[in-house]
Amino acid sequence: MNVEEFLKAAENGDVTIVFEKINGGGIRKMHCTLDTALIEHKMSGSVASQRPENDHIVVWALDRDAWRSFRVSTAIEWYEGEPK
Repeated sequence: MNVEEFLKAAENGDVTIVFEKINGGGIRKMHCTLDTALIEHKMSGSVASQRPENDHIVVWALDRDAWRSFRVSTAIEWYEGEPK
């Protein structure tokens, strides 16, 4: 997974990340963003300064209306837009 491309796409709109859940296993499709125009809640400095080399990424989950995270090492795929 190219984390830089993912972060850039998430900052510019909505994306879907497909990953393996750590707790309980299973696959999760998360519709999410880092676009401040789509997030009504203030972003913390730690979210705004995420680095591509980190394994832990924090995003705004549009389907949950809350901050969520995933591990890059469990990512299966990502794409722009809503879940397929």
